[in-house]
Amino acid sequence: MSVLLFGVSHRSAPVSVLEQLSTDESDQAKIIDEVLQSSLVTEAMVLSTCNRVEVYAVVEAFHGGLSVIGQVLSEHSGMGLGDLTKYAYVRYAEAAVEHLFAVTSGLDSVVMGEQQVLGQVRRAYASAEANHTVGRTLHELAQRALSVGKRVHTETGIDSAGASVVSVSLDMAQKRLDQGLVGKTAVVVGAGAMGALAAKHLVRAGVERVEVVNRSLPRAVRLAENITELGVDAHAHLLDDISAVLATADVVVSSTGAVRPVMSLADVHHGLAARDGDRPLVMCDLGMPRDIDLAVAGLPGVHVIDMDRIQREPAARAATSDADAARAIVAAEVANYLTGQRMAEVTPTVTALRQRAADVVEAELLRLDNRLPGLDSTHRDEVARTVRRVVDKLLHAPTVRVKQLAGAPGGDSYAEALRELFELDPQAVDAVSGGELPLITTDNDKPE
Repeated sequence: MSVLLFGVSHRSAPVSVLEQLSTDESDQAKIIDEVLQSSLVTEAMVLSTCNRVEVYAVVEAFHGGLSVIGQVLSEHSGMGLGDLTKYAYVRYAEAAVEHLFAVTSGLDSVVMGEQQVLGQVRRAYASAEANHTVGRTLHELAQRALSVGKRVHTETGIDSAGASVVSVSLDMAQKRLDQGLVGKTAVVVGAGAMGALAAKHLVRAGVERVEVVNRSLPRAVRLAENITELGVDAHAHLLDDISAVLATADVVVSSTGAVRPVMSLADVHHGLAARDGDRPLVMCDLGMPRDIDLAVAGLPGVHVIDMDRIQREPAARAATSDADAARAIVAAEVANYLTGQRMAEVTPTVTALRQRAADVVEAELLRLDNRLPGLDSTHRDEVARTVRRVVDKLLHAPTVRVKQLAGAPGGDSYAEALRELFELDPQAVDAVSGGELPLITTDNDKPE
């Protein structure tokens, strides 16, 4: 079985397509459930962010697994399978591992090096684990990916170009406002993780007041209180009051996770009509799908910064040297991970061989007991130890060597050769994989 990735991201599709594919937590659970209904898929995890929807699955067969995942995503998005595949990318086995490591490291983000994706991968894995849809393969893959991501951010300066999409969008917003964000009134729409991150950046940039708008007032109140503790005046509002709030705003940052725009053309128009003067309004739409109606960008004095614009911003790309250093770490980690996986795959064969040898020894000792019933226990034990030492020494070199060779590409052929040469029962090897046989170890197997 191997890992199959089917995904669509900002690199392969326009925002309009990503909007159609956007999923909330309940949608993701349904997607996984439907994918796992196929006997070809044994594990599954969905990574859904502002800029990507990716399904990672452990599949019995490449083409069959690909067909299952593609059909499920097609039905959930309402897109025809042919239209969906035009924007999709597929990675399999080693390529899927490399892609997830790169994504978790921020190498595939709109803002290269942004750290938020680490949390998004962690939440995707935690959700799948809570729903019992990941097994050993995806568990080990996700855990290693998170470790790689942390290492990249610790050992390189890849995130120096900007901590997140939020920081880049606000840098762009400052250029549209007189004297930047200092002393301005900001509106944060959405009181989730992105909203909290936006609030921190706005406070750091020197805004005078922050209005927090959310569907749920208690969450808006909590975020407003946190902002107040940072020394900036903040107030909470319901989303129904958005027009009145916009009347006082200089900059808006919105990221709600809603499935349709939360600010209509009429909302913004009414807000502008109630404003004093003709100062500009900059609106950063970080939602996926969009939080702000596309028509709003046509209103006089309104500047909309959306994901399409952010992707084209030079600041969204990290310095070449830092990116190269991050890619080198990812490449090394991928190689180490794959080597470990290949070596782990040969272990059941080695264990089954040692079990087969132990069974032969026990059978021969039983035969000895039948032939020499008068043999005293001292001599019998010495013969048993001698036979076992001979078998261990004969098996030591080939079993150690096959583990070493298995770490190289194509190493599974050595395990296959071992099974063929010693006529190992495939069911016995599978039993070891399932944990049904004891692990036979000897002093010769211990590391020096």
